[in-house]
Amino acid sequence: MNSEETSEAIDSLIRQGRSFAIYRIPGEKHPRFVMQSSGSARLLYSIEELNGQTGFVIAPFRVTPDCPIVLIRRDLTEVPAVLPMDSIRMDLEFHPNGTENPSEWKTEGDYIRCFDSFIKPLQEKKLDKLVLSRSLTQNRLSGFSPAKAFYKACQQYTRSYVYLCHTPQTGTWIGGTPEIILSGEKGAWNTVALAGTQPLQNGELPTYWDEKNKREQQIVATYIHDQLTSLGIDSIMEGPYSARAGALCHLKSDFRFTLRENNKLGDLLNLLHPTPAVCGLPKADAYRFILDHEGYDRRYYSGFIGWLNPEGRTDLYVNLRCMHIEDKILTLYAGGGLLSSSELNDEWQETEDKLQTMKALL
Repeated sequence: MNSEETSEAIDSLIRQGRSFAIYRIPGEKHPRFVMQSSGSARLLYSIEELNGQTGFVIAPFRVTPDCPIVLIRRDLTEVPAVLPMDSIRMDLEFHPNGTENPSEWKTEGDYIRCFDSFIKPLQEKKLDKLVLSRSLTQNRLSGFSPAKAFYKACQQYTRSYVYLCHTPQTGTWIGGTPEIILSGEKGAWNTVALAGTQPLQNGELPTYWDEKNKREQQIVATYIHDQLTSLGIDSIMEGPYSARAGALCHLKSDFRFTLRENNKLGDLLNLLHPTPAVCGLPKADAYRFILDHEGYDRRYYSGFIGWLNPEGRTDLYVNLRCMHIEDKILTLYAGGGLLSSSELNDEWQETEDKLQTMKALL
């Protein structure tokens, strides 16, 4: 198939309600394709249930009955040109397309009101860090192709993990994220601390980072080190250093470690997720505060996504810079880490900059 035929075939899989993902790992030239052609994708309701599992995972920020972890079993690895009609799944009772959309933030005023509620416990030193996110809805124009948007993202974001995933349970998601939550194979594993954000300087990585950004990154790095240590995992940290992600850059530290056994990756993921890069610290208190005060359901934004295989290669990424695609609307997501020293205008602009990653595909 040529590129036009491939895009049409992928868009057709979405219309048919298939469970599939197409993704491009940073450093690779060609995307990988995973599809479950028969049966239903597996629904999981705790991260620990991923222990021993193999498949493509899309996990939400918060697991609920309406937002389960979905595991796609791979039985096709190439985009099918034609699918017989009698094999098309019709059990789409929970397909999100056409359902009522949750309340979305459209104005700066909404963000200001939420920022005020988030900054208070930070200034009162009740919490060390909080991540405040927002969503933006836009009308889906006729002719918009999720598959073409995916291939455009692959061209534009060569340093990011780019994916397009659809299941009847999750709907259609597309994203380009720079943040690994867990990757590795054959006992050699790594994760990253990624925090702090600023635009490129004349197309180049910046040489200066202010104290707010450096502290934000250090909080995430310390958390990851402590979580790994709590499982008896000795890690080696490299960084922090400036890392490019689209038109933005972040401070990044790499953690490398070995595991005595690989069949408990779900336990490790449960310990890492959600990281302070998408949640805050102390983790449990920040998580509860976000659920109570952020004002909307993140769904699969700031969850994690990717291929899980304890006996082979695993590549799982935090679901940042992403978009939910429905029949008539597109919902874009972005967020930023807040400390007691955070300034409203700077944080709002950071979310605007991050939203450009998905806007550029429209």
